[in-house]
Amino acid sequence: MFEDEWTIAAAREWGLWQLEPFIVDDVERQAQVDYVLTGLMEWNYAQLANNVNTVLADDVLTHFKEAIKKIKAGQPVQYALGQAAFFGREFVVDERVLIPRQETEELVAWALDSFSPLAPVQVLDLGTGSGAIAITVANERPHWVVTVSDVSRSALSVAKLNAQRLGAAVEFVESDLFTNIKPEFDLIISNPPYISENEKTAMDQSVLDYEPALALFADHDGLAVYEALAQQLLEHLKVGGQAYFEIGYQQGPAVVKLFKQLPHVSVKLKQDMSGHDRMVQLKREA
Repeated sequence: MFEDEWTIAAAREWGLWQLEPFIVDDVERQAQVDYVLTGLMEWNYAQLANNVNTVLADDVLTHFKEAIKKIKAGQPVQYALGQAAFFGREFVVDERVLIPRQETEELVAWALDSFSPLAPVQVLDLGTGSGAIAITVANERPHWVVTVSDVSRSALSVAKLNAQRLGAAVEFVESDLFTNIKPEFDLIISNPPYISENEKTAMDQSVLDYEPALALFADHDGLAVYEALAQQLLEHLKVGGQAYFEIGYQQGPAVVKLFKQLPHVSVKLKQDMSGHDRMVQLKREA
């Protein structure tokens, strides 16, 4: 079994067989195998389904087997593959950065739709991680000027790699929130750490084992970073500017209450596609 040349079909069969003791759900197991194959082949799922007899090149087969081995060890499939999809682009990811998620795509889409594409918008992405937010904004809106920041030097290394790979013109700043940020911005956007330590028991073990805690957890029931942002936000957000923050699904009322204490600021709460409170918009009024 599994000798000579390996086709897509043979690789899928082998991958499913290898993962069966580790991933009980058939659909999830198939999804992870196909995620790896589409990533390695640079195909979409339709191309994968229509080319099951294609023979894998030796290097692709080697990478496929290595990825399956990592998934068996408990790694998230995105880390096992070394990349994650976000807004139609593939970003390099590893354990130095958080895996980009669909909810954050919704945050970015909301921000993009709130400004004219041709306006000279000055943008700040706080806590960029892989750079998914900033690079997406820069590539979707080439006329905008985007600054990227993170407190983690290792995370910035990943973001710089992604910016280079994806041809994004952004400026990088190593900064703990606003510490080293000087100018004012029309748009500030962030997916900050917002998970409470009390929520660990409900989290997937692979997230706890592999994703960086610095990018996940915050004190004070997960609100500590929002409290820090609120203290300095108006020093860096222009009059007429807007800020967009991702939040935990149970944090909507608390975050709205916090930011409504700022003068001349309107706050809007929005749900994600699953109907959960997931993001807030702040507008600084004149």
